[in-house]
Amino acid sequence: MILDPNFILKIVFSLLCAAVLAYAITPVVKMLAVKIGAVDVPKDTRRMHKTPIPRMGGMAIFIAFMVSVLLFVDIDREIQGILLGSVLIAILGVLDDIKALHAMVKFGVQILAAIIVVLHGCRIEHFMGLSFPTWLSYPVSVLWIVALTNAVNFIDGLDGLAAGVSAISAGTMLVVALLVPEITSAVMLAAIVGACIGFIPYNFNPAKIFMGDTGSTFLGFILSSISIYGMFKLYSVISFAVPFLVLGLPIFDICFAIVRRVSKGQSPMHADRGHVHHRLIDLGFSQKQAVAIAYMLTAILGMSAVVLTNDGEIRALIFIGALILVSIIGFTLIFGRHRQGKHHRQLPCEEEQLQEHSDEEA
Repeated sequence: MILDPNFILKIVFSLLCAAVLAYAITPVVKMLAVKIGAVDVPKDTRRMHKTPIPRMGGMAIFIAFMVSVLLFVDIDREIQGILLGSVLIAILGVLDDIKALHAMVKFGVQILAAIIVVLHGCRIEHFMGLSFPTWLSYPVSVLWIVALTNAVNFIDGLDGLAAGVSAISAGTMLVVALLVPEITSAVMLAAIVGACIGFIPYNFNPAKIFMGDTGSTFLGFILSSISIYGMFKLYSVISFAVPFLVLGLPIFDICFAIVRRVSKGQSPMHADRGHVHHRLIDLGFSQKQAVAIAYMLTAILGMSAVVLTNDGEIRALIFIGALILVSIIGFTLIFGRHRQGKHHRQLPCEEEQLQEHSDEEA
């Protein structure tokens, strides 16, 4: 497949513009965060840092993305909805980073932002090669967007984790968009990759600033929305498989968190210390090692998605089945070791571990 050189230039400029802007703006956002009190103070065992660190760094990612998209993307009605919803999510994130909001308030605004996207025509139209009835496509699309918005928020627990996983996921979707091809999606995804790359130098361990809910919820929202805009509209099994593979780590984490909490009689939004990155730390890995493992898993899933894009559907289903089986075995071993380790070392009390800190999860 030969792409128009002008499209390639657009993608390159979109990535570079977002990267430069995010890198330049982040120190300014850091000073602003300190001034207005948007600072993350470690108060429980779920926090990996020991000293107060400014959050709200996601504002730099958001601004860099928006500027790049407005410069290099032809805005249609669906993208209007995505951008409007993104603005609402970013405002919500900023308010939450300044003063923690109630989980139900955040959940309600996330649903509203997702509805804005869907009503502008950006919705899941096909699933596993079958067309969705229009009446069903709306709630399914809203559920997908809200779930992914919170999924990325859930994995934002280690320095550089959410930014790196989002960059790898967006980079994978960018490659897939070029293969399809879906140029508009590719340009927007390049802006996400660039914004994350520009922010990571300040966020990698030891972090100088956190992205906060402003960044994690925005990244989850925009990735889920673009996946609908560019992939779920295709009438094939691959269009279903690719987003689930690319975003496999946050999807697994949020699904496992919901099952874990509900099985204990807790609210699905109840904060705890059972996320994948927490378990990796409890196994003895350092922050950098745990983040590297998460990057590796995301990259493997991403490469699988790229391979499947050019492969037959039967082979794709076989490959996905094998991947799911291997993942189940791997995570069973990890979580099994995690439970065994609990019996052989002293851990903080359960009440302290499960102490809610609503400015991290929505």
